[in-house]
Amino acid sequence: MTMPGERICSLIASPRRDGNSSRLANALAEGAASAGHQVETLHIVDFVSGFLRDCRDCRNADGECSIDDRYGELLLEHILPASAVVIATPIYWYGLPAQFKCVVDRLVCYTSQRHRGSVDVLRQLSGKKYVLLLSSEESNFGMSVGIVQQMSDFCRYTYGSLVAVMNAVGNRRGEIERDPADPLGQARKIGSDLFGIRATDFRIDTPRPGTVWLTGEPK
Repeated sequence: MTMPGERICSLIASPRRDGNSSRLANALAEGAASAGHQVETLHIVDFVSGFLRDCRDCRNADGECSIDDRYGELLLEHILPASAVVIATPIYWYGLPAQFKCVVDRLVCYTSQRHRGSVDVLRQLSGKKYVLLLSSEESNFGMSVGIVQQMSDFCRYTYGSLVAVMNAVGNRRGEIERDPADPLGQARKIGSDLFGIRATDFRIDTPRPGTVWLTGEPK
């Protein structure tokens, strides 16, 4: 059941501001807004300019990160308060762009016990929903396997769930609009349905009925 009013943080990993990734993020935001959700669509390059270094050398005495950019603002004021995080990204060399990988890598400073706010960071980081909106010039099904695996592992590690993965095919700016699979329409639907999407990750001891889509009492 969709719960209106949820907060969504949508991160655009592409340095191209008006490219295909932006179009996907904007389409998802339209769908989410139609369902009553609050969406922040942000460009990672506006917040992150420094890569992870050796925390033993660059961490301040109070445990704070000393890299002089807006990563802390992005994490603490936008990502952590959100119930869901959307990553709209091109595929670079069959992997995630460094811009988004840096967002994940630099979590180490804020989740370390040496950081004074780590307990609260870990609490807010847990249990989020994640969506991957990918764009690439290839339609090869194996192209995104590494990205999906990495995000799946990240979600499991943080007790989150990867609820949707969608790939748009196109290269030039805006070309995904010509993709006959209608990726922008797909993105809008993901946005509107995000908090109602069924996502399961069973363990051996998970209680579950004998059918997935219950229409009555299980037999």
